Amino acid sequence: MTHPVSPLAKPFPGLPSIAGVTPHAVRAGYKDWGRSDLTYVTLDEGTIVAGVFTKNVCCSSEVEIGRANVKRGRARALVVNAGNANAFTGYRGREAVEQIMDQVATHLGCAQEEVFVSSTGVIGVPLPKDKARAGIEKALSAEPCSWEEAARTIATTDTFAKGATATAMVGDTKVTISAIIKGSGMIAPDMATMLGYIFTDAAVEPAFLQECLSAANLRSFSCITVDSDTSTSDTVLAFATGKAGNAPLASFASPGADAFAAAIHDVCRQLAHLVVRDGEGAQKFIAVTVTGAASDESARKVGMAIANSPLVKTAIAGEDANWGRVVMAVGKAGEPADRDKLSIGFGGVWAAHEGLPLADYDEAPVAAHLKGQDVTIEVDLGLGEGSATVWTCDLTHGYISINADYRS
Repeated sequence: MTHPVSPLAKPFPGLPSIAGVTPHAVRAGYKDWGRSDLTYVTLDEGTIVAGVFTKNVCCSSEVEIGRANVKRGRARALVVNAGNANAFTGYRGREAVEQIMDQVATHLGCAQEEVFVSSTGVIGVPLPKDKARAGIEKALSAEPCSWEEAARTIATTDTFAKGATATAMVGDTKVTISAIIKGSGMIAPDMATMLGYIFTDAAVEPAFLQECLSAANLRSFSCITVDSDTSTSDTVLAFATGKAGNAPLASFASPGADAFAAAIHDVCRQLAHLVVRDGEGAQKFIAVTVTGAASDESARKVGMAIANSPLVKTAIAGEDANWGRVVMAVGKAGEPADRDKLSIGFGGVWAAHEGLPLADYDEAPVAAHLKGQDVTIEVDLGLGEGSATVWTCDLTHGYISINADYRS
C-alpha cells in the first residue's frame, strides 16, 4: 500500500557522483509491486569499508556475515534488496545471502567477503533463491542509475527518498561524501536503526574510517527513535574509494582528519533527521534537549526515555503542553534525577523550574509552538554538566494504520 508523503519530507538533494562508485537499480520482484527493489553498487578495487550493525540478537544472516567481513576492511560491491528482510529464516536465509555473494564475486573476480548484502522488509520469509539469482543477473548488466533511484529502490514504508552530502578539505584536496538511507518505522537506537550507505572518494585507512563512523553513529543514529523498536537488519556502511588522491588519513593526527570526521558526522546527522521526518504517521519533528545531567550518556538515556514515551508523543500529536508526562518519563529513565531540581520547557519557554510549576507560566506561546511542525522539549536536571539532544516524532493514528496493514 502506498502512503501519503510525510508532511515533514525534505526534497532529495543533488548528490554528486563519487569516483569509483557506480549504483544500479533493477526489479527482482521480491514483492508484488511495480518498482525496482534491488540496488547494486559496484566499487573500484582498493575501496575500504567500515560499518555499524544492529545489536538485535535475532539479527539476519546479512548482518552476521557483514559484521564479520567488515573487519577485513575491503569492499567491491553492495547489494540491497527491499521487500524481504530475510531474517529469522535459518539456514535457507544464509544460503540465499551466500549465493548472492558468490554470484557477484564471480562476476567481479573478487573475494566473496568483499560483497556486502543487506535486506529489508517482512521478517520470517526466506529470500527466494530463484528471484535473488535472476535479480542479480539483471543487476550485473544494468545501466547506472541516479542516487535518488538507488534510494527509492531500497525503501519499504518510506514515503520519500533520503540522501545527504558534504565535502571536506584534506590538505589541498577536496573530498566528497554522498549517502543514501532508508528508514521509517522499527526505528530505535541500538546502533543504526535503518539501512544507510555512505560513499566517499577520500583516501582513508579502514581503522580510522571505522573510528569516524562509530563516533558519528553515537551522536546521530543512536540519538533517534520513532517507536522504540530495533530492527533485525539495521546496518550502516561507509565506503571510501581513495580516488580523491589526498594523503591517506590514518588518525586524527593526519592533516585534514578533523574536517573529514566532521563531514562524516554531518552526513550521518542529516540522514538520521530524515529518517525521523519520515517516521510512520509522523506530523511533527521533535528535538529533546537534556542538560544538567550526571554525564552525556546519562543525558542521552533520559532524552530517549522522553522520546520513546507514547504518552509524551501522543501529547505532542494532540498539541497538548502536558509537561507532567515529561516528568514521568524522566523519572522512569533509570538515570540520576532529582524531582526538586528538575526544570521543563517547550519551545524555549520554561513551564516548571526546580521542581515547581512557574507561578507566572503563560501557556499561550507554548501552545502556539506545539502547533508547528518542529517542536522542542527542554529538560534541565540540575545535577551536572552532561547534555545530549535526541530526535523523535509524534505518535499518531497513521502509525497504527501503516503497521496494521504492513504485510498486505
